[in-house]
Formats: sequence, structure tokens, C-alpha cells
Amino acid sequence: MTKTGILKFTGIVLECLPNARFSIQLDGSDQIVNAYIAGKMRTNRIMVSVGDKVLVEFSPHDLSQGRIRYRER
Repeated sequence: MTKTGILKFTGIVLECLPNARFSIQLDGSDQIVNAYIAGKMRTNRIMVSVGDKVLVEFSPHDLSQGRIRYRER
């Protein structure tokens, strides 16, 4: 089963919230969304901090909460 319809955006982490959630400002807009860390990132203990550039995936049904899939410095 493929994941078609997944929306991908890049953004910058603005704030670290409890329970491995983050406040992210999407590139090219003033929109700020909440996102959580994907399971593989938790398993491999990849740390995300304020100022990191991240790739965020959204479900087409719920654009208010995303999943962080990739981190750049």
C-alpha cells in the first residue's frame, strides 16, 4: 500500500513543546503548525532543536498536525 496524497512541506522549528512535539513555521508562508517526531526518528534517537530545518508530512484530511520525517542542520 503506497502513501499517495501525502503533502510534504519544509519548515523551521520555532519552539520545542512537551511530548516530542514542535511548533514549526512553514517555508514561504506565515503559517505555524504543530508536528511530532516520526517513529524512525525516535528509534534512532535523532534530536531536533530550535532552528533546525525539517521536512514535515501532512495527511490531506488534517492539515493542522504534521509528522517530522527528516531533519537538516
